[in-house]
Amino acid sequence: MATTSRELQPVRRVYAVGRIVRGMVTVLAVAALVVIVGTVAEFGRIMIDDWRYGRPRTTHLIGYAGLPAERAGQPSRFIAMNLDRQVVIVALPGGDPAQAQTWQGPYLFGLHEDLTPVVLSLEDIDGDGLADLLVTIHYEQLVYLNRDGTFRLPTPEEWHRLAQERSK
Repeated sequence: MATTSRELQPVRRVYAVGRIVRGMVTVLAVAALVVIVGTVAEFGRIMIDDWRYGRPRTTHLIGYAGLPAERAGQPSRFIAMNLDRQVVIVALPGGDPAQAQTWQGPYLFGLHEDLTPVVLSLEDIDGDGLADLLVTIHYEQLVYLNRDGTFRLPTPEEWHRLAQERSK
């Protein structure tokens, strides 16, 4: 018995449908793999931040900022905390808890922002010879200027002057 082309055509359709189904399964498998890898990576990042910063996210810095209480030779201690999305900064000038200063930082909006670490550093931003406090959240920085034995946010005029100096 001879096979005609009419008899072979349904086989080609089944083969084409099989390729489409295999392609869809492959796309779904790759999408599932991307979701799983992303979830595992995010979980790993949170675990590393838990080990590094704890819960609530807390970081500290020890350094000389030119505060009057440091005259005894003791460095100041700075602590930044992310308390349920509210950034709080505590300074112990010269390490003396009796002279503690506290500043309320920004409120963080967004999913899982209660797990965002706040990083501190000291740097002379305005060139006055005193270390200013830099607060880094994600990749943005807040500057607290060192004035009169305490830290404060710059005025609009100071921001304008600082921006001009940095653009040079």
